[in-house]
Amino acid sequence: MKLEDFSQQKLEMEDDYEGAVIATLLRSPKNTSGKTSVLYIHGYSDYFFHPHVAEALHTGGYNFYALDLRKYGRSLLPHQHPNYCRSMKEYFEELTASIQIILDENAGEGVILLGHSTGGLLASLYANDGKLRDHIEKIVLNSPFLEFNTNSFQRSFIVTFSRVFSFFFPFASRNKPLAHLYGQSLLKSARGEWELNQRWKPHRGFPAYLKWVAAVFKAQEYLRRHSDISCPILILHSSSSTYHRVWHHSLSSSDMVLNVEHMKEYGRKLGGKVTFIEVKNAIHDIFLSAKKVRERALNDLLKWLEG
Repeated sequence: MKLEDFSQQKLEMEDDYEGAVIATLLRSPKNTSGKTSVLYIHGYSDYFFHPHVAEALHTGGYNFYALDLRKYGRSLLPHQHPNYCRSMKEYFEELTASIQIILDENAGEGVILLGHSTGGLLASLYANDGKLRDHIEKIVLNSPFLEFNTNSFQRSFIVTFSRVFSFFFPFASRNKPLAHLYGQSLLKSARGEWELNQRWKPHRGFPAYLKWVAAVFKAQEYLRRHSDISCPILILHSSSSTYHRVWHHSLSSSDMVLNVEHMKEYGRKLGGKVTFIEVKNAIHDIFLSAKKVRERALNDLLKWLEG
């Protein structure tokens, strides 16, 4: 199954502070009605390009859908700032619309949310406060963005600065200095094995808007203090995190984006049914790791879903 085999449905959303807004729901060609469905939610500076994940989930008997959120990937419009938001709850509109479509197409069978990084943060937030949260059977979090990869002093400074500065300059941004290293680890033309759309996922990443930073922090704080997700949660994370300013071979077998200890610390606070699976030698996006690593992770995921 190839990426171009997926059908796409444009979802018209309400206009926001930048104008017209759309989201894009993708469907696997192998879906059949009446099954539990997985809805994939990508991360930051990202879009859906993972047909191998859909293939694996089909072997377990699940339907597969993916959502390109507003201002990301297939949903990015010319007048918009890429990946920009002022609140993580802005995305609830397309999540609700997508879940309702999935329910309608599958005779009300439940939905499993599969969120990567910022998508994992969003999935967790929606499972607490989203309109259709009661239809979510399980949640799978692939290296969820539950905390900034900084120490407490840096975090406090960054968040305070982002809140204050973006109040006066709502589209202020900063470049992510090491994003190109993660891009190298993925790109087939560099050190990875994936063909990426550089307009939707540039190898140096998009600038991080300070409003977005503040919105992420607010969502993280909410989950720490109030999260009470009732359905089972699986958190997949690498066996280690690594920090390097220049390329190092360990970047191909560890999480260079987030701190896995943060995932374990804050992940257990999401609800009362949290399971952790450590994936040895995985990178930040577990399912883009080396072939044997990602296949092992997908097998572990299927076993958990069957349990």
